[in-house]
Amino acid sequence: MKQNGLLYLMITGIVLGIFSGWMYGSKMLAVEWVGEMFLDALKMLVVPLIISSMIVGIAGLGDIRKVGKTGLIALGYFMMTTCMAVAIGLVMVNIIEPGVAVEMTVEHVPEKVAGKEAVGITDILKTFVSPNLVQSMVKMDILPLIIFSLVFGGVLTTLGEPGKRAIEFFDTINSAIMKIVNLLMYFAPFGVFALIASKLGAAGGGELFLAELAKVGKYAATVISALLIHGIVVLPIILYLTTYRSPFIYFKNVTEALTTAFSTASSSATLPVTIECAEKNNRVSRKSALFVLPLGATVNMDGTALYESVAALFIAQMMGIHLGFGEQLIVFLTATLAAVGAAGIPEAGLVTMVMVLQSVGLPLEGIGMLLSIDWFLDRCRTTVNVWGDSIGASVVDSLEGKWVERGGKV
Repeated sequence: MKQNGLLYLMITGIVLGIFSGWMYGSKMLAVEWVGEMFLDALKMLVVPLIISSMIVGIAGLGDIRKVGKTGLIALGYFMMTTCMAVAIGLVMVNIIEPGVAVEMTVEHVPEKVAGKEAVGITDILKTFVSPNLVQSMVKMDILPLIIFSLVFGGVLTTLGEPGKRAIEFFDTINSAIMKIVNLLMYFAPFGVFALIASKLGAAGGGELFLAELAKVGKYAATVISALLIHGIVVLPIILYLTTYRSPFIYFKNVTEALTTAFSTASSSATLPVTIECAEKNNRVSRKSALFVLPLGATVNMDGTALYESVAALFIAQMMGIHLGFGEQLIVFLTATLAAVGAAGIPEAGLVTMVMVLQSVGLPLEGIGMLLSIDWFLDRCRTTVNVWGDSIGASVVDSLEGKWVERGGKV
């Protein structure tokens, strides 16, 4: 009952935030600090939560040889769903053709994009490790922290009794952080209200937002419809076929994490809530939740990859550039690989967008047409990212039980 009450309050916060930001516009910037405090409080927990979760999750797998198999299942799920998301995006953008007859009104490369043109695959690979873990913590570069924690946790399992004591220490830290999450969620309704109201207020309120949306409304409709197909059709089917669990009940139990994702537009900031929902509400085993969800929040970006494939073809259509099957295949591959591998780069979504456009020779000026409503679509794709992570935890938990526990035989 308490859980449902908090969920209803969070949904009320989102609705009131939309209404207030829509009606009062820039006046709602006065509550921006409340939203920022809530978001910062969540982010404050991310680094210690990821490190302790990965170490405890690896230790929970027991035999170190199981780590590779479980990791393969998780990465296989991440790659499969990301490929499906990109494919759905490409199909939808080819059917709807949102860029046709849209006038290009931006003639220069947006300031936010300038300087990101030189990022390539090797730059992404270099972010997998860090010469300074403390600096990575400060900058919230999560990928090297995850890799270090995976190796560190695996080594601890080989050290016997001293290793067990160290694992118990990190387990205690993890439990303490989850207690803090429980306390923090009492403030969530106020936080989500302030985040939504101030963001819509910064966009100029309802009328200005609608004016910006009208310019690229068909594009926004294409992205949202593709996200809905992936989120309410593809992912639930995968959940049911692999775990035989009801997607409706599973969705209801993770709604708290999804509302947080929509409000914060950050998979990493939502991670503490996602783990809480997976373990307590959906009864995913602790070892799977602590192993899969931090990894998923970092490398599993279904919504982002889908969005970038749609954006690339929208820009091509808007500029009258025809992309044939070969070029669209390059978009498919680049969007998929970039979304999985760019987690360690700041403003990863923007960087991967640049990579996708450059892979088929599209001008970066087109990104300027998308930035005015990107704050809204960012929330939609983050919600799908978190939904995909949540389902992935259950899928890996189920398949790990079938495959690993039975010696590789389902």
